[in-house]
Amino acid sequence: MRPLVELVGAGYAYEDGPAVLSGVDFGITEGRALVLLGRNGSGKTTLMRLLSGGLRPGRGELHLDGSAVRHDRAGLTQLRRAVQLVVQDPDDQLFAASVEQDVSFGPMNMGLAQAQVRERVEAALAALGITALRDRPTHLLSYGQRKRAAIAGAVAMAPRVLILDEPTAGLDPEGQERLLDVLAGLTDTTVVMATHDVDLAVRWADDAAVLTPSGIRTGPAGDLLRDPALLAEAGLRQAWSPAVTAFLRAHGHLSPGLPGPRTPQALSAWGAARGGPGPEQT
Repeated sequence: MRPLVELVGAGYAYEDGPAVLSGVDFGITEGRALVLLGRNGSGKTTLMRLLSGGLRPGRGELHLDGSAVRHDRAGLTQLRRAVQLVVQDPDDQLFAASVEQDVSFGPMNMGLAQAQVRERVEAALAALGITALRDRPTHLLSYGQRKRAAIAGAVAMAPRVLILDEPTAGLDPEGQERLLDVLAGLTDTTVVMATHDVDLAVRWADDAAVLTPSGIRTGPAGDLLRDPALLAEAGLRQAWSPAVTAFLRAHGHLSPGLPGPRTPQALSAWGAARGGPGPEQT
């Protein structure tokens, strides 16, 4: 399947600095939840900004639907209708007086009719579970509410790809679970998430891209994120779920064909269903 958005032979270096990315061939496949993982300074933010048009490749090209993106006003407008980036700190993105005004800003600037703007705003507020906050001043929102308001502003643009930079950072466990439920409901949008949380990546993603000093490794998340050597090269800790699954299989508690627990809660439920730790009863 041809990627929806793709960097081809792309490289980028900031002024008076070494190359952050070089010779990158990287694509986003529609309908596949994708996670970007790497240590600080690995190039995740640069990669996201290249994909969303915030930066122009110093070398190579960015493609949308197989055609090179023109980095002029018309080309970037077309790209940003398809690809939206939500930055890590919501205070860098929210600027209007109220939640509704902020969420409506993008659709209004697309030149949509008022009825279409209202429809998109209603849908985005509902999708993020913040309809009741529509009239709330943005500066009076909690951190988690500001995160969801910032994402709602991007969702209101009806993008085909939504790129989120560390969306769960700063959220408590309940807030993280609420946000993951929200993302699962965005069925018409391909979500890309940058995170340091390998356990979250294993739970959530279909595909993974791991940024290492030697380049970007991509593949199915379940395969890539159980490779200890790759994670060590990327400066990431080993994921909990693959480690526990390997332990259970090594000690005869889990057949090779069965999936392992993906969370501590799932492990507890698994153990309770079997009357505590012990060989499989199958």
